[in-house]
Amino acid sequence: MFPEFRDLITELKGRDPHFSRLFHRHNDLDQEIKNMEMGISPAGALAIEQLKKEKLLLKDQLYVILRRASAA
Repeated sequence: MFPEFRDLITELKGRDPHFSRLFHRHNDLDQEIKNMEMGISPAGALAIEQLKKEKLLLKDQLYVILRRASAA
């Protein structure tokens, strides 16, 4: 996710607790969705769709933070 911001992501995870929480939640959701889609964790299509929407919202929030930090 966001390879152009790889160094900045590492920096922000170390110094911005809010960014770090969002980043880790995004990764947790990604893994949870993969497990559901592979049948490891039981879930219906609606549950998977809701998690994907939450993950996308987190990705948007992370991108805003990254853009602001890169402009500073």
